[in-house]
Amino acid sequence: MLEIGPLTLQSRLIVGTGKYADYEQMQACHLASGTEMVTIAVRRVDLTAPKGQNILDFIDRDKIHILPNTAGCFTAEEAVVTARLARELLGTDLIKLEVIGDPKNLFPDNEGTLEAARMLVEDGFVVLPYCLDDPIVCRKLEHIGCAAVMPLAAPIGSGLGIRNPYNLAIILEQAGVPVIVDAGVGTASDAAIGMELGVDALLMNTAIAGARDPIKMATAMKQATTAGRLAYEAGRIPRKLYATASSPVDGLIGG
Repeated sequence: MLEIGPLTLQSRLIVGTGKYADYEQMQACHLASGTEMVTIAVRRVDLTAPKGQNILDFIDRDKIHILPNTAGCFTAEEAVVTARLARELLGTDLIKLEVIGDPKNLFPDNEGTLEAARMLVEDGFVVLPYCLDDPIVCRKLEHIGCAAVMPLAAPIGSGLGIRNPYNLAIILEQAGVPVIVDAGVGTASDAAIGMELGVDALLMNTAIAGARDPIKMATAMKQATTAGRLAYEAGRIPRKLYATASSPVDGLIGG
């Protein structure tokens, strides 16, 4: 089970709500993925749209928690205002914090993220910050009181996979809160590798919504996330340069 702040989740896969062909496809992908938490970009979605045209009509809130995010914010002040708006509209203290430092590569702004995290934690939010795979930044965010840290694996939407497993290993070694890989996963093998490293969960959007068959990819991501976690818990065998016989060599016939 995955514990994030006050929540206990069975699924370790968090899924986005953008870039789908329509809300029906999004809904089908959420079902196929088995997710229990989805993100919504508050600044990019009209949460007051009429019934049948509102994204909230296609999310079963009895089974799926909504994690609003501050996507599109470039300052701490913008992010805090957006988070407070999300709390008012959606009735949740959960917030995925994003403070972007560069509109081209969408890397997070360290200073802005730390500043916004302090304000939101003090305001009672359960803060899940998107951040660089920087062990120092992750440690500072945890000390501020964030409920999890969410380092990127690669730039948002790039599909490059886990580019720096060594930084993730350091983050995992020191973390006392869940570590959720956010951004960069491209296909199911990336998801499995991330989970095998020991991360607590994955968050993805483009890898599913941008696939040739999003529903099949959502299913693949569900299975890869589960398989990767099981492999991590089982413990892989050590890597060796030379072969080791699978069966005993003692007592061979004719030996």
